[in-house]
Amino acid sequence: MHDVVGEYEGDGHAPMKATTGPSGAPSHARLMQEAQRYARSGRFAEMLAVCRPVLDDAKADVSRLLDIGALLAGCGFLTEAQSFYRRARALDPTDLRAVLNMANLAHDAGEHAAARRLYAQLLHALPDNPVVRRNALIALEYDPEVTDAERLTQAQAWGEWAMARAGGERPRPPLIPLADRALRIGYVSADLCQHTVGLFVKDVIKAHDVSRVEVFAYSAGRVKDWVTEQIRAACHFRDVAALDDMALVEQIQADRIDLLVDLSGHTAGSRLTVFAHRPAPVMVSWLGYFATTGLSCMDAVLLDAWHAPPGTEAQFVEPIIRLPSGRFCYQPVPWAPATVASLPLERNGFITFGCFNNTAKFNDGVFDVWAQVLRAVPDARLILKWRTFNDEGFRHKITQAFVDRGVAAERIDLRGPSFHADLLKEYGDVDIALDPFPFTGGLTSCEALWMGVPVITWPQSRVVSRQTYAFLCQIGLPELAAKDGEDYVRIAVRLAKDRQRLLRLRSTLRRRMQASSLCDVTGFTRQLEDTLIGLYRKIEHVESDLYF
Repeated sequence: MHDVVGEYEGDGHAPMKATTGPSGAPSHARLMQEAQRYARSGRFAEMLAVCRPVLDDAKADVSRLLDIGALLAGCGFLTEAQSFYRRARALDPTDLRAVLNMANLAHDAGEHAAARRLYAQLLHALPDNPVVRRNALIALEYDPEVTDAERLTQAQAWGEWAMARAGGERPRPPLIPLADRALRIGYVSADLCQHTVGLFVKDVIKAHDVSRVEVFAYSAGRVKDWVTEQIRAACHFRDVAALDDMALVEQIQADRIDLLVDLSGHTAGSRLTVFAHRPAPVMVSWLGYFATTGLSCMDAVLLDAWHAPPGTEAQFVEPIIRLPSGRFCYQPVPWAPATVASLPLERNGFITFGCFNNTAKFNDGVFDVWAQVLRAVPDARLILKWRTFNDEGFRHKITQAFVDRGVAAERIDLRGPSFHADLLKEYGDVDIALDPFPFTGGLTSCEALWMGVPVITWPQSRVVSRQTYAFLCQIGLPELAAKDGEDYVRIAVRLAKDRQRLLRLRSTLRRRMQASSLCDVTGFTRQLEDTLIGLYRKIEHVESDLYF
């Protein structure tokens, strides 16, 4: 979700940027290629064997250490990555790239106070660095100690910084009357690949009615894969990863975009600073972010009534438009298992809870509630799965968090990363999924439900805390959403003791999803088009009244 860098302007998708260092030594490039190859194939022992000797190499420079540290961090080896960052910091205390990546490591480990402290130091030292600013901002969304008011204040500060950097507030460009022509829509994202955003948006782009909208996709990411190719085939595709802000502004203007949609917010690779230049007459935020952009020039943020109940306006600079049937539309990946596995309880004789979410979403409150659930269901197990469980030190830390709360270590099953097809099959080991909070599951929750696993969630005030709740409402299971921590435990324990209900949910959840608005791509896309066309016409009408 954030940018991991070998340079300040690093690519948030690749775990590192292979450089040769000041010496230009080709051996480093070859080493990185070999290590990356092992990482991509899941051969982590061989990757570590290639990387570890560099830590003791007297000739290693800062960039080389940062590159390897970022690769290790991207594969979940937090302790190993920390060692490389510390050595880089010792070699050149004035180079703050290592500090930025240490802040990212703290974030990945759910160490929110440490991340907050390090990002604050970086913001003081590098107030105009775009990566530092956006990484610090997105970290607030995961941090349970940060208030809604503080998140808004920080986003507004970013918006003011971005507008000033763009030369101040820009007037709205002239709107071309829509009349009966198709609305020219531009989607801007660094995630038009096999990423949560790419997977959610590709089918929408493919389903657009070309008589109503003409679609342009501005791909700011460096990863190109099968999702990219599907999007490329469905619209006017622009690869803009190499363009700076002004060049991208000029490209958008040359394409005569009527309505520009940001799909990234402050996540890795974001081009949100382009929007401060106001390259299109109408601009909205949708899908890839879950809070205000902070930009007062944005005309709307697209949410729904489940994500944004009355009063949510106080958290946003942008006006909220609530899509009638939800803000997401889910379709399974082609390799998703064709059938749902049987209920693990039936073969194990005990309940298995699970969570396959990013460990950056973990915090003491989550551990407190989950431990209460496990103490109340004394024979149950808990599977936690994320790439950071490759790290032995992190595994010990998480296990100890449960031991300290009265849960035996052998009841906690920590699993590292898998290829996506294998991850989906692992839901066959889970009876009930436990959602973290306040940052809840998005695609992870959809996939759990698709694989027949009910998800217990706790919606709170921030939009990102209400993602799973929205999905549950769409498929008719709002009763799995808790009002507070005590209610969360009650719902989880009650469901764990209801074998017949678990069997019914296992066999019906996928059909519920297929029959709901959550999986209705065509219906969702028509509503999205209605909303965007309606917004454009409304602003066109207001602007024409002002002009005359």
